[in-house]
Amino acid sequence: MRLRIVLVTCGVLAAAYGARSLLGEAPRDLLDAALWLGGGVVLHDFVLAPLVLLGALALRRCLPDTWRAPLVVVAIVLGSLTLVAIPVLGRFGARPDNPSLLDRPYVAGWLGLLALGLLLAAGHVLAQRVRAATSRRGDGADPGR
Repeated sequence: MRLRIVLVTCGVLAAAYGARSLLGEAPRDLLDAALWLGGGVVLHDFVLAPLVLLGALALRRCLPDTWRAPLVVVAIVLGSLTLVAIPVLGRFGARPDNPSLLDRPYVAGWLGLLALGLLLAAGHVLAQRVRAATSRRGDGADPGR
């Protein structure tokens, strides 16, 4: 419960800092921010969510049940991140006269997140299997202790 309170507090503080920073901008920047946020919601609800659902249905026959949920979670998280990161992944706005703009290997970072997501999904499936095997054999604990 304490962890939840700490996480909620950190989230509220981060949101307050973001709102304070955003409200200090020019009205045109506020309109751009509203369009960006609204566009993200529309892309998520009308593009990403249906694609993830269709992908999950397509993989339904190919994947065991234990793999389906973790991979759908990875697809949702990575898909949402990809929608937000399209400008940097596509290097839109990069200019040859300013090499400091978009100067990182963003695609490599995205691939690293994909690998991390798949690793976490595999770890979840492994933990489920260990838990199931332990509960089947009774884990050897003496209930009288």
